[in-house]
Amino acid sequence: MAPTGLVGGYGYRRTVTSSARTRPSAEALLTAAVGAVPGGAARPGQQQMTAAIAESLSSGDHLLVQAGTGTGKSLAYLAPALTVDGPVVISTATLALQSQLVDHDMPRLADAVEPVLGRRPTFAVLKGRHHYLCLARLENSAEEEPEDTLFDNPAPAAAAPVKWLGEAGRLGKQVLRLQEWAMETATGDRDELDPGVDDQAWKQVSMPARECVGAQRCPYGTECFAEASRVRAREADIVITNHSLLAVDMLAGRHIVPPHKLLVIDEAHELADRVSSASQAELSPESIDRAARRARPIIQPELAEMLLEAGDALAVGLAEAPAGRIVDGLPDPLREACTLLDAATRRALDKIGDIKSDDPDPVRKQQAKALVDDISKTAQRLLEENEHDVAWVEKPERPGAGRRALVVAPLSVAGTLATHLYDERTVVATSATLALGGRFDTVARALGLPGATVPAPRTPAAAASAATTATRSPNLSTAAGEVAELGGPGWRSLDVGSPFEYERQGILYVAAHLPRPAASGLPAQAGEELITLVESLGGRTLGLFSSRRAAQQAAELVRARTDLPVLLQGDESLPLLVRKFREDKPSCLFGVMSLWQGVDVPGDACQLVVIDRLPFPRPDEPLAAARAAAVDATGGSGFAAVSVPIAAIRLAQGAGRLIRSHGDKGVVAVLDSRLETARGYGAFLRKSLPPFWYTTRQDVAVGALKRLAAAAS
Repeated sequence: MAPTGLVGGYGYRRTVTSSARTRPSAEALLTAAVGAVPGGAARPGQQQMTAAIAESLSSGDHLLVQAGTGTGKSLAYLAPALTVDGPVVISTATLALQSQLVDHDMPRLADAVEPVLGRRPTFAVLKGRHHYLCLARLENSAEEEPEDTLFDNPAPAAAAPVKWLGEAGRLGKQVLRLQEWAMETATGDRDELDPGVDDQAWKQVSMPARECVGAQRCPYGTECFAEASRVRAREADIVITNHSLLAVDMLAGRHIVPPHKLLVIDEAHELADRVSSASQAELSPESIDRAARRARPIIQPELAEMLLEAGDALAVGLAEAPAGRIVDGLPDPLREACTLLDAATRRALDKIGDIKSDDPDPVRKQQAKALVDDISKTAQRLLEENEHDVAWVEKPERPGAGRRALVVAPLSVAGTLATHLYDERTVVATSATLALGGRFDTVARALGLPGATVPAPRTPAAAASAATTATRSPNLSTAAGEVAELGGPGWRSLDVGSPFEYERQGILYVAAHLPRPAASGLPAQAGEELITLVESLGGRTLGLFSSRRAAQQAAELVRARTDLPVLLQGDESLPLLVRKFREDKPSCLFGVMSLWQGVDVPGDACQLVVIDRLPFPRPDEPLAAARAAAVDATGGSGFAAVSVPIAAIRLAQGAGRLIRSHGDKGVVAVLDSRLETARGYGAFLRKSLPPFWYTTRQDVAVGALKRLAAAAS
């Protein structure tokens, strides 16, 4: 374990307080940081963003900042973060951005600002408990069978410590390697284990937060890697965490993340979904079986049998119920299963009782109690049938090919965010996709912010002015249909644009001549359009598809009609596919939603991004459908309020894969005529995209692609 007071394994102790010296301005820190980058130059949008954050820290207003690709938004928010006394928390949605901050941006920033700041700033990473090796769980790992093993028969004793056959034997070997690693690691962070282990092996040696007995009662509490990470976070200037842990922190009363005055939410368009996921709960036969096995040594055998019988009832109910959203109340078999679970878990929890300091095995007792308690609360929540919850049945498309579960999630998390996100701290939310349709209102409502603001213009001069004149919106509360002003800090919005010249670097081509897409998969005419575009460029194409079936059909078509190499998501790991796409210039990479975000391939390896259809949520997506129905019930348009904003964010993220650097050029081709022909939402979606040069003429797009192909050759 790293010594107390050292930060994140980087060895820098925080010793200087704000009163010891006068802090430099955010602008001075940004100048130093930019100047330390080879060839670094000031970017107007970056400067505007830094100034706006500094102003928000002074006024107490929350801030929404749309910062396009190439703005350098990381340095724009890290510089003012170093002017704050006390920890500043940075939350990201993806591991890629978290790694970028930890491995590149923060070390470079620390080197650059040390002469200006008068000391070296410190930083630490804070992750959920399950990311860290649990010594208590590791001690018991050799005695436990894998939770989801394919083989139930243990090996003979002579095979110890690797005592499982087949797949389980492989897991045993991985656990043995983890036992050896535990003697070497200073942090216990899974990301530092190289080579890594699979998820099933890691589950054997990690502890979810709800199953943790706590450092005070754990025999390894003083050596706990997760607790050490919290100590390092409390000592750091900047704490880097993720949206999932931030969501759990809010729901748990904000005692996980250290107290702070400034919270920066990068990739803020993802936050509401992560909070929804954290608020979601489910019942499955497998989770009930696991809870019964964990609790059996502690509770009476007949109580464990009650749990198993209730799990069997749930399995029967799930088999009979159709997949999808439950609209008219729980079906009787599922209601009966939840009632049985409610009764069985209440009795089991009474038998388990409280975790005491003198319990012979508090760790295992807490694990059993947490699992049973989760089932109990979820069953009660489903039986309540609260109008603010949505319930649905998840089933595999093919029998035996996936899990079955009864799931419940909140209809909206805006109220949760309004209540728990903004108190006692200034929040800066930033992303490349916040101003949907040219306005921030939609995202602001999703994030629990009241009222509306006048969006800042895109032009640099106007944006700079807007940084100081953006309309403030007071905190508002709605009760009994009335809106009452509560006072306190409001919020402002700012679009700093992008340093890229989208109108000159890229074309947005909409194939308006194609028929409106109907059936799933890739329509024949859209396939012909794809062939025309891909052949004109000679590969170099990222294909973003709305379904796996469409992606597979596109791959088969291009392989059959051309000699171009085609990489298909699912054939190999995604990082490997992206690397091959980057290195093999004539190749095409086709895939589904996970390719729409995070793929960063600058240069001429990606000069055509093809989107097969507008990425509206599927009609059978339970949460989106329920939220749309709720809006329809009040006389509004659920499609406009729910489906269109979801499509706008996805479409903007997908189109954003094209221009990743100043020298990039290319075409975004949308094979869905509705982007041009649909009145109302078509224009809204186009306004949510980067300002590419726009055309519906195929000959213009093909001509541009052929010129790019000629230049590349």
